[in-house]
Amino acid sequence: MRRKKTRAAAGPPAKSKAQLERERRANLQAIQEKSRILDQTQAKKKATLGQLNVIKEQLVVKQDVIQNISIQLHGIDTNVHQTAQQVLQTQHSLAELKDEYARLLYTASKTANGFNQLMFLFAADSFNQFVLRLRYVRQYTEERQQQAARIRGTQVRLHEQLTGLTQQQRRKGALLNTQLSENKSLLTLKTQQDEVVQQLGQQEQGLRAELAERQQAGERLDRMIAERVREEIARAARAARLAARREALAAARARSGSRTARGGDDEGPETAADRRASRVALTPETALVASNFAGNKGRLPWPVGRGFISQRFGRHPHPVLRHVVVENRGIDIQTGAGEPVRACFDGKVLTITSIAGMNTIVMIQHGDYFTVYAKMRSVSVSDGQRVHARDVIGTVAAGSDGTSELQFQVWHNSANLNPENWLGRR
Repeated sequence: MRRKKTRAAAGPPAKSKAQLERERRANLQAIQEKSRILDQTQAKKKATLGQLNVIKEQLVVKQDVIQNISIQLHGIDTNVHQTAQQVLQTQHSLAELKDEYARLLYTASKTANGFNQLMFLFAADSFNQFVLRLRYVRQYTEERQQQAARIRGTQVRLHEQLTGLTQQQRRKGALLNTQLSENKSLLTLKTQQDEVVQQLGQQEQGLRAELAERQQAGERLDRMIAERVREEIARAARAARLAARREALAAARARSGSRTARGGDDEGPETAADRRASRVALTPETALVASNFAGNKGRLPWPVGRGFISQRFGRHPHPVLRHVVVENRGIDIQTGAGEPVRACFDGKVLTITSIAGMNTIVMIQHGDYFTVYAKMRSVSVSDGQRVHARDVIGTVAAGSDGTSELQFQVWHNSANLNPENWLGRR
């Protein structure tokens, strides 16, 4: 019990072997995946931000691998220490058992022949004493046999502990070799990263031009999304207003008992009040969709099956250009060319359009939430189509530099949200 308390006070519970093995496999898969993406970005024989993004991500995964090995080594060291202590205790117990057995043998040797045992038994003063002495002789013999069995059992346990200790030491040696190899690989990646950064630093003019084009494309995308959201808010407000008007007229007809009352069929144009609305007016059906979408925050499936976040949400420094800050309304997920793009939740395709620098864009409505998928090569859905979570809606396009990435955004009415807070773990 003391050991458990000490371990709990020292920090979080240690990871199990199964958990460490799962993490090892996941890291191995991530390394292989990013290697494939890096191969695609290197096809142009020119340093690109896409290459730099992949190398940075590989460094993160590689560091996770090394940390995983360090945790395993720490666990082995702990087990080796505990096993060594158990070996010492077992050896001490074995020595005590052998000493006790030697004393039993010495005592037994004094009455080794049958004549001495008979003399001991028949020297009893009474029959009851004879019975007690007979029982004592039998118990003494049984104790000697049990002591011998305990010695054999302790020897077996000691052998198992020593075998386990040897296996742990071998496993530690293998892990140390793996750690050394991974450290060398990490240094190679860092060198590769420095080389790409140096090459990109020599392309400052091109990078600034590329950044300007990217910012302009992002601004065009922002305007398009804002306009579509405003249109949908106004449309829903008009629909809600007209529905309320029809209900009021129907109630008035019911009260008057007249079936010929007129005036409720003229829906009229969109009003200024409709255009001033700030939120999507929800019907019971769309309210349920919105509620389910909000309830799945942090659990939405990723829009692509493989890849990594190459540029995060919000403002952050440019990876190469000094004193330059870039802003992202969503996240960029770098992946392979032609990777299928999937809807992250049930909804309705609100619009499909194309913007220079963003390729084809699909915008899906989920009640008063919207998800946006940009930089797509092809689209397999149409305007107004109902889609379900994980339905394929198109494929990712490849940029002129060989980098393939999907721009993914999440909106709630007119508010731009961080998509990372909505997506589930990979």
